[in-house]
Amino acid sequence: MSELPSSNGLLIIPHVRVQNANAISSPLTWGFPAISAFIGLMHAVERKLDGRYPLLFDSVGVICHSHEAQVTDGYQRAFHLTRNPVNERGETAGIVEEGRIHLDITLVFAVSGYAEGDQPDPVQGEGPPRQQIANDIADLLGGMRIAGGSVFLDPQRKPSLERLAQSGEDRSKQFRRLRRRWLPGFALVSRDDLLATRLDNLRGESPNADLLDAWLDLSRLNIRATETHAASETQPAKVEWRAQRVIPNGWLVPIPVGYGALSPLQEAGTVANARDGQTPLRFVESLYSIGQWLSPHRLRDVDDLLWCTSAAPDAGLYRCHNHYARSLSVDDKE
Repeated sequence: MSELPSSNGLLIIPHVRVQNANAISSPLTWGFPAISAFIGLMHAVERKLDGRYPLLFDSVGVICHSHEAQVTDGYQRAFHLTRNPVNERGETAGIVEEGRIHLDITLVFAVSGYAEGDQPDPVQGEGPPRQQIANDIADLLGGMRIAGGSVFLDPQRKPSLERLAQSGEDRSKQFRRLRRRWLPGFALVSRDDLLATRLDNLRGESPNADLLDAWLDLSRLNIRATETHAASETQPAKVEWRAQRVIPNGWLVPIPVGYGALSPLQEAGTVANARDGQTPLRFVESLYSIGQWLSPHRLRDVDDLLWCTSAAPDAGLYRCHNHYARSLSVDDKE
């Protein structure tokens, strides 16, 4: 698993409202933009800064405070779609289904300041004031899109660029203060560990079970019968139907976590109609795992919240990583 970069600052942009963001995160999942959309946003912001401030954007975390999927109510849901003009024959033109969602989110970027020539490290408080830097980046973000959605910043909620404490006790105290600001809300973390555990359990029942079976089992609501009264000579057994909970807190969701290669890496300019003729190209498909929505007060360190990327071209893997599950395993060992 990829290691989180060593960052020394946090850029926090609270309560960003996004209208009509893309709710279809992959060919198989919907309900919230893919985490890759927020990592793409992070890279886009860094490029748009164009050296204005010597900052490197290392990883990103997202806390959702509210969401409103644009769907019909009822047992079966359908997206609210636009009504396109008719075609030349007066018939309804075929459209590509678009899922939209309104969001209220807080973005947390882990950043590193670096010295380039005579430029100071902005995270360490040298050069322009950190509040000015945070305001400028927030203004820049206000003119961009998040997962295809329009961005609206709350003028009453001020962004901040905070120096990240490195010592254990100071870092813990700082994070406890920060996570209180993010309530009420839910943070998305990775639970790859639950997927592996469920696969082992399913193979105990059926040796032919695979990762897709485990992923589908964790993605649905399983309701099982539990016997409350044993059968007697005059009465049949009584059962109670209960939803099976895999975890005591939060809830699990299927999420895309990156891309896997379908073809070898093609040289730049050799694939017709490619968007960028200067960059090598490869055809890929989505990779899936399990995520968990958790209240921020249940996180113990800022690293539990953050997502970073890794690329292994030889293996054909381009993945997003989060270390919440690893921190759980470390605590269990201790």
